Amino acid sequence: MAAPEQGNQTSITEFVLLGFGTPPELQILLFLLFLLIYIATMAGNILIMVLVVTAQHLHTPMYLFLGNLSCLETCYTSTILPRLLASVLTGDRTISVTGCFIQYYIFGSLTAAECLLLSVMSYDRYLAIVKPLHYAAHMSGRSCLQLAAGSWVGGFLVNSITAVLISQLIFCGPNAIDHFFCDFIPLVKLSCNDHQQMEMLAFTVSFIFSLVPFLLTVMSYISIIATILRIPSTTGKQKAFSTCSSHLIVVTLYYGTLLIAYLFPTVHTLRDFKKVLSVVYTVLTPLINPLIYTLRNKEVKEALRKACRKCIFGH
Repeated sequence: MAAPEQGNQTSITEFVLLGFGTPPELQILLFLLFLLIYIATMAGNILIMVLVVTAQHLHTPMYLFLGNLSCLETCYTSTILPRLLASVLTGDRTISVTGCFIQYYIFGSLTAAECLLLSVMSYDRYLAIVKPLHYAAHMSGRSCLQLAAGSWVGGFLVNSITAVLISQLIFCGPNAIDHFFCDFIPLVKLSCNDHQQMEMLAFTVSFIFSLVPFLLTVMSYISIIATILRIPSTTGKQKAFSTCSSHLIVVTLYYGTLLIAYLFPTVHTLRDFKKVLSVVYTVLTPLINPLIYTLRNKEVKEALRKACRKCIFGH
């Protein structure tokens, strides 16, 4: 009887991503909406990367980290949206088991890397506002590169643990994933292994690499706000707050949806709500971030104006 049982365990070669359960008559509208979001997201983030590289006055630690964030979110969006667009357009919602594992590994790694990078960016603002005399010593060019690289490498290393464990799971049916991409909890729920043990692992990893960076970010901003409030002049307060307000908005939007999606139990009543939250941090946040940093940052707007004049007038 061992051979047939093993055959059942390995019979699944592909998963079906159920997506949003959109009626057929709305598929084209959904495709156009996500296509426009993807184009705008790529254009906005690539524009910020180009400005950070080409504008001399943006060659500072703050904008180095911003360029890395835009690069990360370009990769982040490209892991999810092209596959989603193809499934909405063609109606083919299947994805191979290997392709699903690869998508999860890249997505999960970039999620962890973004949590670390946002924490690094808050530390940069903490040093600039709370300890300005120590800023140059702690944020040298080498230190910036190490912190940025550490965020990327750390994200991919930590998610290697869960990726290896999830690749060892046994899937013996059903194969329908109630999500629009391959995520940890929906995959674990399809396995024939102990769900509780794997979900506890997911909670632990999410706690360490999302809640801990979030708490460090909160602590940084408590110190930043306390320092700003002690500045005697209103102009000084506004100038200090303007350097970190954009990042604070991004952190609030990203972590607010991510923590609810991963740290709250996945029960039936929250399933669709969590799917909406997933759309926010995987699709809408990478779209909104370039707008926030462009519209609320004078130096980025100035670099954009100079780039536009150079393209139009040639100087």
